[in-house]
Amino acid sequence: MRPPPLPHQLEVLARVLALLEGWSAERPPIVTFDLDATLFDNRPRTLEILHELREEIAEDDPEIADALLTLELDDVQYLLTDTLKARRIYRADIVKNITQYWHERFFTDEYIACDVPLEGAPEFVRACYERGAVVAYLTGRDIPGMLVGTVAKLRDEGFPFAVAGTELILKPDEHMHDEAFKRGALPTLARVGDVAAFFDNEPANCNLARSLFEDAIVVQLETQKVPGAPLLAPGVEVIADFRAS
Repeated sequence: MRPPPLPHQLEVLARVLALLEGWSAERPPIVTFDLDATLFDNRPRTLEILHELREEIAEDDPEIADALLTLELDDVQYLLTDTLKARRIYRADIVKNITQYWHERFFTDEYIACDVPLEGAPEFVRACYERGAVVAYLTGRDIPGMLVGTVAKLRDEGFPFAVAGTELILKPDEHMHDEAFKRGALPTLARVGDVAAFFDNEPANCNLARSLFEDAIVVQLETQKVPGAPLLAPGVEVIADFRAS
């Protein structure tokens, strides 16, 4: 059992909802959400891929297969190489082959189905939408490889989607750097309304939002983040998930 949410988390989420309820500006409020490691835990995606690989190599390489079999969700790190090191998989050729196998599958529609919403995420996003917010999903996923799976997952998990007042913004191709993509995409939200709140797991993206939207509530999800991420800018809030009670 997870411990209950910290009072600070409850206060931050309540403050966002109160801001939306009291919104009086002419332009609508926007609440922006990243997807991976923000609304969704994508570690199960990696775990499924590695377990499938384990089944494929069980006869030819039982030692590596057994190491992969012991992986659990909490063993999955931001970097695949760190995940493998935790199971003493170091050899460069083996790591390269596993990484290629993983990469060919991780950024695809099919495996998005493995993702799991963070606790309280669908309910909180619905609460924002019901209070009049435009919900903008701004993600580093790419259109060619992940649009269909992303749409299906949002629909299946009960997030507001495909209705007036929702936006889904993805990278045009997988090779574009996430931070560069968001740096270009965030200002375009002005065509829709004013950003009231911003949620992301990456400190760099939160710092960018803090600099662009001085009056918004900017929140970092304390899940996974790129190694060597910058320190958070003053005023960025930190929460564990979206449990609001």
